[in-house]
Amino acid sequence: MTHPPLIPGDPQDPPLIDLPGLNLLAHALAAAERGWHVFPLRPCDKRPAGHSQSRCPGTGRCTEGHRTPEQRATTDADLIAAAWTHAPYNVGIATGPSGLLVVDLDTLKPEDKEGTPDGVATFEALCERAGQAVPLTHRTRTPSGGMHLYFTQPDGARLGNTAGRLGAHVDTRGWGGYVVAPGSVTPAGIYEVLDSRPPAPLPGWLHTALTAPPETAAPRPVRLVALGHGQRAAEVALERETAAVRATQEGGRNAQLLSSVRKVGRFVAWGDLPRHVAEEAFQGAGEAAGLPSAECRTTIRSALDWSIRTARPRPTAA
Repeated sequence: MTHPPLIPGDPQDPPLIDLPGLNLLAHALAAAERGWHVFPLRPCDKRPAGHSQSRCPGTGRCTEGHRTPEQRATTDADLIAAAWTHAPYNVGIATGPSGLLVVDLDTLKPEDKEGTPDGVATFEALCERAGQAVPLTHRTRTPSGGMHLYFTQPDGARLGNTAGRLGAHVDTRGWGGYVVAPGSVTPAGIYEVLDSRPPAPLPGWLHTALTAPPETAAPRPVRLVALGHGQRAAEVALERETAAVRATQEGGRNAQLLSSVRKVGRFVAWGDLPRHVAEEAFQGAGEAAGLPSAECRTTIRSALDWSIRTARPRPTAA
């Protein structure tokens, strides 16, 4: 049986390279031997190699639709060797097909206030509140000083990605997500193994924390005082577009967030919707879809600035 290549053709992909990729090839094969499905990331980068969904030509392996990194990921040694002898690609692990749920403990960002706990401290406090020790499992360190804790997903479970559900600077990667594998290198440094033991099963208390309904009620649509026609339309648009963002899968989330914010932004420009209300609603929707907090904030501000700058006058009634 002939298998298609791991990497859809992309004019931005680097040219054929020989030896530099062999060390990364070894790491990719080691991950595959564990049963983890891998795919190439751009050299010295965390982004998938090959074309993006927005630039998909719809030909070759994508004839029936764009093939996401998760769909391209494999444990086939021949396909892996062919990819990593082409160029020194970093290694991505598709967490869902690999049966993994990875807890990502992030470091602080420049915009964080002094005294804010980082992901490790937040997770340790979460364990303490649950009356549990910090789990012993496969663990890696990121170049920034963060940490990835690898767990196996419960039988029959398809846990997806979360952003901040467990606490500040604590995200998870499951179906629809990926992590950068040990051995991969970015300008910030190298991803390293801290504990090579096999991933432990996801603790029951963590599974419950990830799947239990939120303790507080879900945010209700924004209700504005003394609604006029424009404000009612703004409310409907905000509810519709935030729902669209929350429902978007990996690969198109940022584009959907940008598009949805721009659609609602005209109501901010017309004074029908307070800017901070739109920002908070879309921030929550973007994080619920799995986008990083900082990425959400940047996209939302840019889209609202654009909308306010380019909004046409409100149409007048006939």
